[in-house]
Amino acid sequence: MILVTGGAGFIGTNFVRDWLAIESEPVLNLDKLTYAGNPENLAALRGHPGHRFVQGDIADRALLARLLREHRPRVIVNFAAESHVDRSIHGPGEFIATNVVGTFALLQEALDYWRTVLRQDPGFRFVHVSTDEVYGSLGPRDAAFSETTPYAPNSPYSASKAASDHLVRAWHHTYGLPVLTTNCSNNYGPFQFPEKLIPLMIRNALAGEALPVYGDGRNVRDWLYVADHCTAIRAVLAGGAPGETYNVGGGSEMPNLDVVHTLCRILDELRPRDDGSSHEQQIAFVKDRPGHDRRYAIDSSKIQRELQWRPQHSFASGIRKTVQWYLDHQDWVQHVVSGEYRHWLETQYGATGEVKP
Repeated sequence: MILVTGGAGFIGTNFVRDWLAIESEPVLNLDKLTYAGNPENLAALRGHPGHRFVQGDIADRALLARLLREHRPRVIVNFAAESHVDRSIHGPGEFIATNVVGTFALLQEALDYWRTVLRQDPGFRFVHVSTDEVYGSLGPRDAAFSETTPYAPNSPYSASKAASDHLVRAWHHTYGLPVLTTNCSNNYGPFQFPEKLIPLMIRNALAGEALPVYGDGRNVRDWLYVADHCTAIRAVLAGGAPGETYNVGGGSEMPNLDVVHTLCRILDELRPRDDGSSHEQQIAFVKDRPGHDRRYAIDSSKIQRELQWRPQHSFASGIRKTVQWYLDHQDWVQHVVSGEYRHWLETQYGATGEVKP
C-alpha cells in the first residue's frame, strides 16, 4: 500500500487516479478537505477496492501514527499543501500551519514508523512534492533552475514550501529517513481549482466576465501538464536515490498573457461568444500582486538523464486537452465555485463583473 497525502487536491487527485488505473497496489488517501480538496474529484473511485479515503490533517500526529501502523504503507507521497500565492499574501498563517508544521508532523511520524514498525526497511520511501517557486525569480537571460540553485523564496507560499524542503532534507541527513524531493513547474490540467490562471480564465471567459491579468502579463512560467508530473513522480519512486532532489518541468516557458491569448483562441473555436467576437476582448489588466516573480524556468535534465523521464505533452496538446476537460465538466466547475470563492475573487481582483460586448 502507498499513503498519499493531499490526494483530493489537484495534483494529488490526478496522481491517485493515475496510480489506480495502472497499479494493483492500493492507495490510502489522506486529505483535510479544505476549499481546494474536493471529494467530487474522487467520485469515480467510489467503491474501488484499491482506494481508501480518510479525512484528516497531516498535522494530526495521533491520526498519522494510527494510519501508519494499521495500513503499513511502503511509500508516503506528500502532496498536502496550501499552494496559492495570492491566498498566502492575504493569510500566510494557514500556509505555515500546513506546509511547515504539517510537514514536520508527517516527517516525525514517518521516521518513528520507519524505525519501529519497518525496522528501517531500505525499500521505504518518503516523496515530498514541492515547487520551483522556492528558487525565487529569474531574469530574462538567466539559466533555468537546477537542483543546485540556491533557495530565494519571495512569497509567504514559496517561503513555507522552502522551509518544508529544508525539513525533508534535514530528516534524511540527520536521521537517515529515505526521502526524495521533487520541485515542479506550474501544473495545469483536469481538476485544478479555478483560482489558478488557466481554469480561472476558462471559467471567466465562459461566464462573460473579465479575464484579469496581473501587471503587463509578461511574467513567464514553465508549464507542465499534470499527467506528465504524475509519471515523473512514479519515475522518482521507482528509481530515485534517497536524499536526492529532482526538478520536473514541462519545457514550455510562456508569458502569462500568451497563455491567456492561447486559451481565448481555443475557446473562440470550441465555444464561441454569441456575438461572434473573440474572448480576447474580455482581457482586463489589473494591479500587479506584491512581490510577483518575473520568471520561472526548470532545468529537468537530471531526471531525464538519471531516470529516463520526459514530458509527453507539449503545451499545445496539453492546453487543448485541458480546455476540453473544463468544457465537458461544467457541472464540476459550478459545484466548486461557491459563495466563498466569489468573495475571494472580489477581494483579489476587484469586482470584475460581466464584460459587455
